[in-house]
Amino acid sequence: MDRPGFDHHTHIPGTTVFDGRQAMKGYDLNKMCFSFNKAVNREAFKQDPEAYMTEYKLTEAQKDAIRSRNILAMIEEGGNIYYLAKLAGIFQLSVQDVGGLQTGRTTEEFKDYLLSQA
Repeated sequence: MDRPGFDHHTHIPGTTVFDGRQAMKGYDLNKMCFSFNKAVNREAFKQDPEAYMTEYKLTEAQKDAIRSRNILAMIEEGGNIYYLAKLAGIFQLSVQDVGGLQTGRTTEEFKDYLLSQA
């Protein structure tokens, strides 16, 4: 869908655009994160993350991003933030924590930033 004044080819510095290419790249990662809707799957991941990631055929880059809890790298590897939220929950990261990571701020700096925009 085209929108007047919207350029699909404009790169926004510091962001990864989630398009069809990224969706295909991150399919297995997002499928794994979707599985976390079930508590039994969250527990299985916590018990043996390596086996769980291998079961879902994640790439080494995706596994490394998860091992290091690097949400930005997960996004770069095709992760959709809505699915990654389940994984962030397993890591006990709040939405504000993730927002801080995405903007290069600490969680407290990100919260202060949000309050300053109100």
